[in-house]
Amino acid sequence: MERDNYLAAIKPRMPEKRYIHTIGVMETAIHLANKYGEKSKSAETAAILHDIAKYADEDWMRKIVKDNGLDARLVNWGSEILHGPVGAWIAETEFNINNEDILNAIRFHTTGRASMSKLEKIIYIADMIEPNRKFAGVDNLRKVAEEDLNLAMKACISHSIGFLVQTEQQIYPVSIECFNDVISKNA
Repeated sequence: MERDNYLAAIKPRMPEKRYIHTIGVMETAIHLANKYGEKSKSAETAAILHDIAKYADEDWMRKIVKDNGLDARLVNWGSEILHGPVGAWIAETEFNINNEDILNAIRFHTTGRASMSKLEKIIYIADMIEPNRKFAGVDNLRKVAEEDLNLAMKACISHSIGFLVQTEQQIYPVSIECFNDVISKNA
């Protein structure tokens, strides 16, 4: 499937604002892939599909988790966490994507994880820094992303964990594992 087909498939599944975000993630991911020597087609596909389940019914997503043996911890979380792993399941089952790197990039684009591949980092970072994002510190994250992919990953996961702590939100354990992995490597 090519870009236009994927975009046509996702557009009815999300509000216009999220579709615009997805285009921004796609363009940012392609840029970062080209900059850091990753396959731009893989980055494009993962970026387009990363939020395919974002607006799916939470009960339906929990059923997908249970029925397909996904991480059992997911059932206790909302759409913010569920949509990545369920999105990867949709990419695999509906779009016949069998590239595990693309699936993991979709699966972990919100939480991160320990030992992320280059593509996974690119999608995680692109999702956070795409041009339509407006939050304190985003310009600095964009600057770091232009200098070093690993430093950008460290800055992005640190920002995310810091935000969750500051707003007193629970932190999904895989995100903590990601943070610990990134800082242990002095990336």
